[in-house]
Amino acid sequence: MQVKPFLQEVAEDLIARFGNQLENCAIVFNNKRPSAYLQKHFADIIGKPFFSPSFFTIQEFFARSTSYKIADFYLQFFTLHRIYNQLLAEEKLENISSHKFFPLAKIILSDFNQIDADLVDAEKLYRDLEDISVINKDFDYLSAEQYEFLAQFWTSYSEGKHKKQQELFIKMWRRMPKLYHKYHATLKEQGYLTNGSVYRYLADDITNHQEFISNFDKGKIIFVGFNALSSAEAKIFTQLQEAGKALFYFDADTYYLDDVSQEAGLFLRKNINQLGLINEFANQESLMKSAPHHVNVYKVQGQSAQAKILNNILAEDYTSAETVGKTVVVLADESLLIPTLQTIPSNLNGKEIDLNVTMGFALSTSSIFGLVDLWLTSQLEILQRDKVSYKNVEAFLTHPLTGLTQKMRDKILTALLEENQVEIDHKRLIRQSGLFEAFYKKIDDPQHVVTNLLDVLDYVLTRLSNAKTLKKIDAELFVKTIQELNRLHDTFSNHIGKEEIPFVIYLVQKSLQAIAVPLSGDPLNGIQVMGLLETRNLNFDKVVILGFNEGIIPKSSIGNSFIPDSIRRVYGLPVLENLDAISSYMVYRLLQRANNINFAYNSLTDESTSGEASRILKQLEYESGFNFSYNELNLEVKTEAFKEVRIEKTNNAFIQETLQKYLDKKKVLSPSALTQYISNPIDFFFNYIAGIKEPKEISAVVEANEIGSILHKVMEYFYEDLRSGEITAERIKEKRKQIPALIQRGFNAVMFKNPDTVMEYKGMQKVILSIVDAYVNIILNQDEAQTPFHIISLEQKVEAEISFPLTGKEASVKIFGFIDRVDVKDGVTKIIDYKTGSDKLTFKDIPELFNSDGKHINKALIQTLLYTYAYEQFSGKTFVEPNLYVVKTMSVDGVWFKSGRQNLSGAYLEEIKPEFLAELRKKLTELFEAPYFVASAVEDNYKYSIYKTLFGK
Repeated sequence: MQVKPFLQEVAEDLIARFGNQLENCAIVFNNKRPSAYLQKHFADIIGKPFFSPSFFTIQEFFARSTSYKIADFYLQFFTLHRIYNQLLAEEKLENISSHKFFPLAKIILSDFNQIDADLVDAEKLYRDLEDISVINKDFDYLSAEQYEFLAQFWTSYSEGKHKKQQELFIKMWRRMPKLYHKYHATLKEQGYLTNGSVYRYLADDITNHQEFISNFDKGKIIFVGFNALSSAEAKIFTQLQEAGKALFYFDADTYYLDDVSQEAGLFLRKNINQLGLINEFANQESLMKSAPHHVNVYKVQGQSAQAKILNNILAEDYTSAETVGKTVVVLADESLLIPTLQTIPSNLNGKEIDLNVTMGFALSTSSIFGLVDLWLTSQLEILQRDKVSYKNVEAFLTHPLTGLTQKMRDKILTALLEENQVEIDHKRLIRQSGLFEAFYKKIDDPQHVVTNLLDVLDYVLTRLSNAKTLKKIDAELFVKTIQELNRLHDTFSNHIGKEEIPFVIYLVQKSLQAIAVPLSGDPLNGIQVMGLLETRNLNFDKVVILGFNEGIIPKSSIGNSFIPDSIRRVYGLPVLENLDAISSYMVYRLLQRANNINFAYNSLTDESTSGEASRILKQLEYESGFNFSYNELNLEVKTEAFKEVRIEKTNNAFIQETLQKYLDKKKVLSPSALTQYISNPIDFFFNYIAGIKEPKEISAVVEANEIGSILHKVMEYFYEDLRSGEITAERIKEKRKQIPALIQRGFNAVMFKNPDTVMEYKGMQKVILSIVDAYVNIILNQDEAQTPFHIISLEQKVEAEISFPLTGKEASVKIFGFIDRVDVKDGVTKIIDYKTGSDKLTFKDIPELFNSDGKHINKALIQTLLYTYAYEQFSGKTFVEPNLYVVKTMSVDGVWFKSGRQNLSGAYLEEIKPEFLAELRKKLTELFEAPYFVASAVEDNYKYSIYKTLFGK
């Protein structure tokens, strides 16, 4: 059974009824899309040239009834704000800023529009709201979001001032009727109306608009495919019908029209039974019952995964030649547009696939919006601080549309990394000239926000065009963005002279976020991709609906309004059930003429989706009698079997060459390289042989190792002058006065490579300075307790050779390091190492120190014993003692290493030293002789390794 599309039936009926008088008719739809389809049906049926009727959307049609222009959102906002402040001034209250008023204004304007479209007496409605607020101050019906707006709105609001807040609320309701009337009057004086007020004027009495109606005296006004009507529309429609001017074609099916329990027919029943509008297509056979419908339901795990099944569902459509009105992909969830476009191929087996996207590509997901948004946020930073954050400069340098050469990017980024600049001075950026100058030019007037941004886009566009690297989609998006900015500039020019620049930036951001750019394609042929609203009046043999989840279709909220549900019901304003009925109708009317129906929904529950299929699907399953098949897409989570990564040394020339450099003394081994090898041998390979380093980043947060570096610098500065004589408690006390200045020098030396940098410390930097201050004082307390002593050296570099057996011969490597401090106390030389981490003083025994697969490696001890060995070699001294200053614990645990209860000093230390050297030699033999670099068997030994993913852990 071949089912005709609804619009084909309308076309046939109109031609039979009007013949060549069709040109005198006006055909009114609720959206633009259907007119192309209806014209196509006219052309197919008539088969020769003809004069077309006029086509309108309902807003366009009603707007023709008045000589006034329709006010756009910004004109409405600025007018409302001005009047609101006038009313506040009359009440001797403080003005409200545009920024605070903006979210509130959006709700008020939306409410005003609805009040007008539904012919509600605003005076009476707001008086009722005021009465309710007065009667019951605890009647809380506002959402958390609305309370947040009000919190900004009333500066005196706080949780403890609930009563005060309610009183402000009452004042606001009292103010509303005045605001409403004055707002409309002011717009009218300027020659403007709102959409809602056009509806209201037209509905008051249609006969007053004789001139408007007489345009269609020879024909009729034909309303096609309407469903939910506002009170104004209902009144206008009935008056036009009574005047014999209108015909109505409702797309209905007795399945839901005659059954009162079916919400899909709610509005049509109201239109036909209560308002008495005559449906020209009454008494038609029920297609829901008689036509064949096969439904495939796809339960999918994950949001984007819903789009990924399109290639299975659309396989035959890719190759099919008969395409008009054949297939539609409806995105109930519009965020699925990009996954859908990424899934449907542009051609298959050399044949191009026709695809038409009617819903428009959101500008906010494009790289152009990314650049604009970056410009807007950078401008805010320049206005506030005359500086731009490093992350925004980096984003600018690496943005695909800036077209900077790799060489230029690397040069600038390297310079900034070297200086560790978290914020870059504005003047410095301007000095780079070219695109930098255009992009970072400071806005000096609110009127220049849009013009400066247009200059930036013009610069970028010219550059991309000249380089011939402009993509087609980007070109379309550029054009649309520039058009919108020019429109904004015209609207803003009369209103923003006295506004703050940050607010104008905010408005530009908001308006560009809302833009969608239609992608080119044929609106009749090929696969159509649409939002649900755009499918009104259209029919397709094959329907695919993605995002068919509860909470998305029907929506779970009616949008922001200050008019509570109870009052909305009293005055007949839209309520949540209306959304249910509208969604059900749109789905049912799409299905009644389709034979191949596909629903996909996301079964995963997260913050954006319920994981439940829409209740409409449940209802269809239960009562429609359609033929259902169920498919479930299960994405298996496969874990790869663990493969141990081992790096072979023996047959690898590069590794052998690098290791040989250590044996030839062309490379020296640092204590940290050695301890890294002992803890996790494979880390040594990645770090010291493969040379894989963590990329340097600029961050306002100071890393733990940098705190250590700052402390070392400060201690070096502190003792620099004192080391010439004996260190006494008095000398330390006297020098302590200089600590704050020394800490700043140390901080600047480590963070900015220059101890003499002059800067103002803020936020986290101040915290770091005080941490270092505490650490310095802990060390000095310990030193005071040890006085008197002498300092032999600070930050001294030492080198020593260590020999070990290698393949039956003697080999050696050179080790080097910097010893924080060498003291002499009572004839004993002490090596002192400062540690800011959580190093331990305890150890089990010497062999365990070198056991890569053991749990008792003590890196700090290995390091200080190495220093001790190197220092003894270098200086010829003996009985040198290692001390460790672990600042976090030294006030309790002291500074000596311990095995059990025995301190590592004196005779015990001398006994340990040869054993340590023997184990160290064994470890060096293993480093150069073992066939593989392997990972430690103990997870804790590589807990903080940056190479974990490389060795499969």
